Amino acid sequence: MDHRMSAGAYLDARVVVERGSFRLDAHVRIAAGEVVALLGPNGAGKTTALRALAGLTSLTDGHIVLDGKDLDRPARRVWIAPERRAIGVVFQEYLLFPHLTALDNVAFGPRRHGRDRKTARAEATAWLGRVGLADFVRRKPRQLSGGQAQRVALARALAVRPRLLLLDEPLAALDAGTRADTRAELQRHLADHPGATLIVTHDPLDALVLADRLVIVENGSVVQEGDAAEITARPRTEYVARLVGLNLYRGRADGRSIDVGGIVLTAADSLNGDAFVAFPPSAVALHATRPDGSPRNTWPATIAGIQRHGDNLRIRLEGALAASADVTPAAAAHLELTAGREVWAAVKAAETRAYPA
Repeated sequence: MDHRMSAGAYLDARVVVERGSFRLDAHVRIAAGEVVALLGPNGAGKTTALRALAGLTSLTDGHIVLDGKDLDRPARRVWIAPERRAIGVVFQEYLLFPHLTALDNVAFGPRRHGRDRKTARAEATAWLGRVGLADFVRRKPRQLSGGQAQRVALARALAVRPRLLLLDEPLAALDAGTRADTRAELQRHLADHPGATLIVTHDPLDALVLADRLVIVENGSVVQEGDAAEITARPRTEYVARLVGLNLYRGRADGRSIDVGGIVLTAADSLNGDAFVAFPPSAVALHATRPDGSPRNTWPATIAGIQRHGDNLRIRLEGALAASADVTPAAAAHLELTAGREVWAAVKAAETRAYPA
């Protein structure tokens, strides 16, 4: 990814959109061949950003530059209509034309771009073959499974040879079994796409598998961006921490001690000043009484909730330091963990990471 970014951004956008009391102001830069995932909670501005890039929503301010060409720049009164932008879009609902076959759905884009009917259908046939649907060219959308419809929508978007490919929750409509297979296929097709790709999603697994880089937006602003390793190691907001499965706190560091609202945690890292402290739920051990032994962070807590999390149970703790802890069903039974039960939580300093806020 780094060698591609050094050549400069293929898409360079500052997306500013105001709607009532909501304001989106987000920088989005994507290199040629790079896949970026835009994540955030509901109402953060993800879909607004995608619609602005596609030309379906006009900017209030800022700019959208794709391959050196202005697509939207209010200060210069520049705005290019959606159909004239070199952009392909895969919407969450796919939006295939119900009365057209898969072949004609895919051929629609090339026809709009000036290809004659024979050439457009030949190109569409080739694209359907690339996505593994060579035997489904004459099927209409109602005759396709969810995964097949998603691939037709992708082929339709790619058939116009877009410089920018936009995907809006591309796997959200699929069941769990189909989703895993389709994700793997989509990853392969995105790797071959020479232009820029932006995926809007709320699913961290989709983002981690498909994207080279993540951009996190909350309340209309970018709060963090980086590759998966950076984001998962050093989350900077509670939303990002939940996304990557970490307990996160902000406090004041003095060496290896960090004061987080009256409780002092000891971390593996030494620093001074404003700091974040993070540790995974799997690092939290629960005890019926205050533990002793090797030095570690301990605090009293009350069990606020219990839910299944994979093969373990995710325990939600309240008290002076709210946290999540993962324990095995056997350990939960042994400790007789139930909602309202008072316990002691412990985390070893070696499993507690601190970094500058």
